[in-house]
Amino acid sequence: MRKLCLLLSSALLLMGSARAQHQIPPYIPPTDKAVQANLEQWSDWKFGMLIHWGAYSQWGIVESWSICPEDEGWTQRQPYGIPYYDYVKKYEELGKTFNPTKFDPSKWAKAAKDAGMKYVVFTTKHHDGFCMFDTKQTDYKVSNPNYAFGKDARSNIAKEVFEAFRKEGLHAGAYFSKPDWHSQDYWWSYFPPKDRHVNYDVSKYPDRWKAFRQYTYNQIEELMTGYGKLDILWLDGGWVRPRKQDKKAAADITAAETGEKVIKQDEDIDMDGIAAMARTHQPGLIVVDREVHGPNENYRTPEQQIPDKPLDYPWETCMTMANSWSYVPNDHYKSVNVLIHNLVDIVAKGGNYLLNVGPGPDGQLHDEAYTTMTAIGAWMHINGDAIYATKSVAPYKDGKVCFTRKRDGSVYAIYLLDKDEQVPATIAFKGLTPAKGAKLEMLGAKDKLSWKATGGGTTITIPATLQKKGFQHAVAIRISAVAS
Repeated sequence: MRKLCLLLSSALLLMGSARAQHQIPPYIPPTDKAVQANLEQWSDWKFGMLIHWGAYSQWGIVESWSICPEDEGWTQRQPYGIPYYDYVKKYEELGKTFNPTKFDPSKWAKAAKDAGMKYVVFTTKHHDGFCMFDTKQTDYKVSNPNYAFGKDARSNIAKEVFEAFRKEGLHAGAYFSKPDWHSQDYWWSYFPPKDRHVNYDVSKYPDRWKAFRQYTYNQIEELMTGYGKLDILWLDGGWVRPRKQDKKAAADITAAETGEKVIKQDEDIDMDGIAAMARTHQPGLIVVDREVHGPNENYRTPEQQIPDKPLDYPWETCMTMANSWSYVPNDHYKSVNVLIHNLVDIVAKGGNYLLNVGPGPDGQLHDEAYTTMTAIGAWMHINGDAIYATKSVAPYKDGKVCFTRKRDGSVYAIYLLDKDEQVPATIAFKGLTPAKGAKLEMLGAKDKLSWKATGGGTTITIPATLQKKGFQHAVAIRISAVAS
């Protein structure tokens, strides 16, 4: 028995050591007061639109990943079995034929505004390196005059998008991929690419890596100087990061965070310098160096998931409205009920919701994207006060009730309705009690609601008139004050 206890104790110590090695580093808050202020404002917006769009939409395939030689579910080439280099050649030709003649970002912006969205993040360049803005660093861009859309007055697509959304009063953010699989200074054609990483020895060819760093710097500076007011620089491709080369062991934190089996190269692009440069042009810019935990990750971005509990740092769930990030014909869209419940759940836990749509090759969104945003907007027009400019408040969620708190101390109890469910005669929850004399009312109605304390909880009575009013998705009850 003693020997067994010793073995168990040793196992627990090893498990604790492994957890410590895999532990996510602490969030480092920005020290720039302008960034702090903008981050606080961003946390009030709550709901935004992410747009993945590129030449790949012509094939209705996953964005960029099909040219990555990794054998993952999302990197499969179509048709299956086509030789890699033949496929890449055809893929890179897509830029020449990309011709979104029905591109009208004002329609997207109006739909986003009507849905209650407050900001947009647009893909200026994804991992494949095809630029959706008029960069001077490469001809591999939608505005290339030799390409199908290049002579169109709207060919500087990113600029058109940012201007359209700002015109509707929304804030603008630029998605930018740090890796660039088209660049000869990232995937050098002298060597075959093996995976998503740089494909040559950075220490052996330092001048080539230096050129890539400068290329990245120059492109981001173009975005910071020629595209109006930008609030967010949203950087993807977290594997492009500094790495300590003296620790070539799988237990190293850089390997653990990225799921790598071995330590990769030091892919340092000088994010400190890029962020400093960007803020000379865009003071107070929020920089999101995704998954690279440190001073340049001003907020964190759980992808396609909602945390189980509130997080103690700024965060934003990025999630698809349909199944795919990019345009796929006949894609399946999440129901409005699911999307609104996601929004409420995220906001109750202190986060923002960045909801993605993928325009098609002609520049149009799926009709279902518009009808979905219209339905979300109808709910937000009534219940937006329970969402915007709120903070999390314990117990955050109890059963089907989520809670949000306003700066004036009032609290919203948001009851999540199942599909086709009528508002119940009573709504009960634990962990939060209205203050004596508090006024309770449901958004979208003028009736004063009665309540009583019951067994450590609260029960609110809903009048029959409100039960039959046809509320959908969720109802928000404002509690003017809660007991301390």
